[in-house]
Amino acid sequence: MSKKFRIGLLGKLIIGIVLGIMLGLWAPTQFNRVVVTASTLFSAFLKFVIPLLIVAFVTIGIADLSEGAGKLLLISTCISYLSSLLWGIIAFTVSGTVFPRFVPEVAVAGISNPDSGMLKPFFTIPLPPVMDVTSALVLAFILGLCLSSMRKETVSLYGPLKDFSHVINSVLKRAVIPFLPLYICGIFVNMTVSGQTFMILGILWKVFLTVIILHVICLLTMYFIAGGISHKSPFRLLKNQVPGYISAMGTQSSAATIPVNLRCAEADGVSPEIRNFVIPLCANIHMAGSMITITCCVTAVQLLYNMPSNLGMMAPFIMTLGIAMVASPGAPGGSIMTALPFLPIVGIASDSAIAGLLIALYITQDSFGTACNVSGDNSISVIVDTIYRKFLKNDIRTEAV
Repeated sequence: MSKKFRIGLLGKLIIGIVLGIMLGLWAPTQFNRVVVTASTLFSAFLKFVIPLLIVAFVTIGIADLSEGAGKLLLISTCISYLSSLLWGIIAFTVSGTVFPRFVPEVAVAGISNPDSGMLKPFFTIPLPPVMDVTSALVLAFILGLCLSSMRKETVSLYGPLKDFSHVINSVLKRAVIPFLPLYICGIFVNMTVSGQTFMILGILWKVFLTVIILHVICLLTMYFIAGGISHKSPFRLLKNQVPGYISAMGTQSSAATIPVNLRCAEADGVSPEIRNFVIPLCANIHMAGSMITITCCVTAVQLLYNMPSNLGMMAPFIMTLGIAMVASPGAPGGSIMTALPFLPIVGIASDSAIAGLLIALYITQDSFGTACNVSGDNSISVIVDTIYRKFLKNDIRTEAV
């Protein structure tokens, strides 16, 4: 029996973009306003879900970090966070230097006002979030840290919150991700009507290329560092990682790639106790590839719309995102969904058309970002295993996660 042909999220997103451009060029204005109205309603729903997503996933993500040996947890978490932070700053430095060279001033002038010439929806429905983003993040940190330090005393609270995270994950997979192509379609309808689409697409392919190059540089750097510390060949380590990289590109999920990545770590000679601890942990907390992609996309959009952009503005965004992406959903696009609430830090409204463009740009590169995340996890496992063998093996006993 032949398998049913299924179009993945990336394919659906591309269809949404193409369809949006075609409708914007040839469809009647009133029909396009229907599409824009549907996209606007979805945007309101997305804004409502975002604080709930933060509470659900960041709380459980932090709470689950209590599992395992304390010293190894601290070392792995610090390396993962510093890696995400460092590559976010590098991505901003590179994009801030390179992108202005291939973005003509005439293009910036032509699209500097994102709302110019765009269609208005027929109606909107007020749907205020149950709490603002800052309150959601603070609440998630409080609950997560308390659950982490008081797990035995708070078992009854951990269970419901874990169930709540499953509920929000189901909402993300069944109500948010499936309708993203419609959302993006509406955005590209509006951009096409306003005459912005082709100028933007003519620039964004160069952004895509820059992101891929940075991913390659990131992995080469991490594996050469891991090889130098462990005295193993970085090229052999990279070769062992190929199955994990390919699997991550196909699944677009760090969590779904854990079984394959464990085999890659075994081929690298990482001890069982370390690979069983570090690989699942880093699948949730190490997001260097996603950080590179999001930072480059944000910087490009800021430049396109003539927004201010500097390290003083971007550094708090990168630092916050490095924490907020802890245990971001395994569904494709989970990292950019987690990043949306913090876009105001860099001057972008989380429910604006610009944010929709960011979603589209990110998801088209999500496979490569996830593959970079997953492959980086194994370089960290090699480093932690070396530290463990040399300094900690006789002092601590690890627990499998």
